[in-house]
Amino acid sequence: MSINFMPYFEEYEQLVLLAGQVFERVNNEYPEKVKCIEGCSDCCYALFDLSFIEAYYINYHFHKKYKGREKEDLIAKANAADRIIYKLKRTAHKDFKAGMDQAEIFVNMSKERVKCPLLDDKEMCCMYELRPITCRLYGVPTAIGGIGHTCGLSGFEEGVEHSTVNLEIIQNRLYEISTKFVSSLNTKYKALKEMLVPLSMVLCQEYDEDYLGIIKESTADANTLENQGVEK
Repeated sequence: MSINFMPYFEEYEQLVLLAGQVFERVNNEYPEKVKCIEGCSDCCYALFDLSFIEAYYINYHFHKKYKGREKEDLIAKANAADRIIYKLKRTAHKDFKAGMDQAEIFVNMSKERVKCPLLDDKEMCCMYELRPITCRLYGVPTAIGGIGHTCGLSGFEEGVEHSTVNLEIIQNRLYEISTKFVSSLNTKYKALKEMLVPLSMVLCQEYDEDYLGIIKESTADANTLENQGVEK
């Protein structure tokens, strides 16, 4: 089966373009407060998850761009980061089960710092042009679930009103694209549209037909016949 991902990639890229325009709008409004410069990697240590469409998009381009030893080294870094993130998420889950407020858990997680596996020795992103939307908006004020976030290196002050990017709008759009994409796949894993995973895990996987749970046409035909009472 050939996966037709291009229509969904194009929709995602339009959202990327919009995110860039929003960042520039805030940057132009507060040029003295946005401190993003080449070589700054503060956002490359933040924790966040990717939706299915973004994960698939980055996974596709990562495996297309990198081969051989260079790819193996990046996957090794991704595995190391993923183990750390797994432990942090396990702790957060235990705190939630113990009754800790979800907002407090979110704040605690936002303070954790794990180096992105795509950050090279010169503190530069190996896939900068293909970086996630979260990375593209990191230097300006954002909010999700009523909780605001501001880059600690920026000139934006906590408690002071500024133009703020509502990440829920972007996440809802990512979910919509993911839902349409998964609906187009002949997959047994319909919950893929709900997938939220860190970049480190995305780099470690091969998003092939087996991973995506694609149902082979011969199998699907056989199941159809069986449901109709026809012997195979």
